[in-house]
Amino acid sequence: MMAAAKKTMGPTKRIGLGVVAVVLVMGAAGCSGADSGAEGSGLGAVNGAAGEKKKGAEAAPKRVFRAIGDGSTAFTGVQPKQPVVDRLTAGQKPPQFVVFSWDGAGEDSQRLFSHFREVGKKYNAAMTYFLSGVYLLPEGNRTQYDPPKHNAGASDIGFNDTKGIRDTLTQLRGAWQDGNEIGTHFNGHFCGKDGGVGTWSVEEWKSEISQAKSFVKGWKTNDPVLRGEKALPFDYDKELVGGRTPCLEGRENMVAAARTMGFRYDSSGVNDQVWPQKKNGVWDLSMQLVPVPGRAFETLSMDYNFMFNQSGTTQGDPDKHEYWGNQMRDGLLQAFDRAYDGNRAPLIIGNHFESWNGGTYMRAIEQTIAAVCTKKDVRCVSFRQLADWLDAQDPATLATLRTLKVGQAPKAGWPAFLKSGVDREQSASKAPAAAAGNPAGR
Repeated sequence: MMAAAKKTMGPTKRIGLGVVAVVLVMGAAGCSGADSGAEGSGLGAVNGAAGEKKKGAEAAPKRVFRAIGDGSTAFTGVQPKQPVVDRLTAGQKPPQFVVFSWDGAGEDSQRLFSHFREVGKKYNAAMTYFLSGVYLLPEGNRTQYDPPKHNAGASDIGFNDTKGIRDTLTQLRGAWQDGNEIGTHFNGHFCGKDGGVGTWSVEEWKSEISQAKSFVKGWKTNDPVLRGEKALPFDYDKELVGGRTPCLEGRENMVAAARTMGFRYDSSGVNDQVWPQKKNGVWDLSMQLVPVPGRAFETLSMDYNFMFNQSGTTQGDPDKHEYWGNQMRDGLLQAFDRAYDGNRAPLIIGNHFESWNGGTYMRAIEQTIAAVCTKKDVRCVSFRQLADWLDAQDPATLATLRTLKVGQAPKAGWPAFLKSGVDREQSASKAPAAAAGNPAGR
């Protein structure tokens, strides 16, 4: 294992993005978007928070609000802007799903959380924001966090100050109301062998998850200056249904704990661009391996991994910044194309709110969103929305879809394939050769 340098942020500094130990991996990937087409189905028209009012019907209450606990969170009704979930009919071509997700998900001086919320609205892309719980815990109350195998008050990504918490809360409220998902990246972002998340027991993971929830549910108590702020508009015990572990470590025990605490999916693994399946009771929505144009291997579909393979540092040669960003964008687009024209497996993409190598990876992601989320039959969705769609499908249909390899389209066409089951005559398409190791992510 190779570890990146650790970063600790004080209460007045920019929120730390977390640091990672790395794992050597190799493989391939896929994607999702916006409009529906004649053949595509799945997550369809968006539902508003309230239905259309009928003539003569009694007006519904203008606002639903029930404070929870100390008022940090509240029940405000059904989440707005959620798509209708449809079940594939016999022979119907599946939509192309793409999930854009963000590890850490705090608003700092870069204002990237608010920026990508606007990008999502522009291109009809729902996303998943994996919140680090300590981003809602003030530095002065750091000992409220008691991480497994570490002293109380320890964190490899620091804590926050009142302004940072307030700004993050503003974005969390808006993101949920926009129809996005608020997941978890847990808390202190500990990686590696020395007490890292990969060494934690099931019971220690239960503690970590409970604490992540508690910081979201109790920020008014933990920072009394914020008691006048509006509540988050969701019940986090019900909203939290999935996450991604720091550095993609500790997955097995985390899932064993999380499936008893309401989790429906996990995105902490590494996989090829194939259709998901449930493992240990939750959907395995792993990160994926995607092409690196011009190189003979694939890397994880995450900004950190492209950066690691290109410069090995967040401050690489400025003359190469544009090239590196283009390489990431083009790799993601190649991954999208082979899924879109092939097996239609969902494409899973993960990132951080960062400015590495001059912000080139943020440009790459924005350009990728603009390119794919506007295509026919594409659904750019959150992990929760993808899990909803998967749960609605006939298990036999999903099993048939899982027989398709990376980039492999049914030889006889979609209707015949899904009506008759496995297209046994279709030969698997060849994925690019994996020739180098890649870090697992942050």
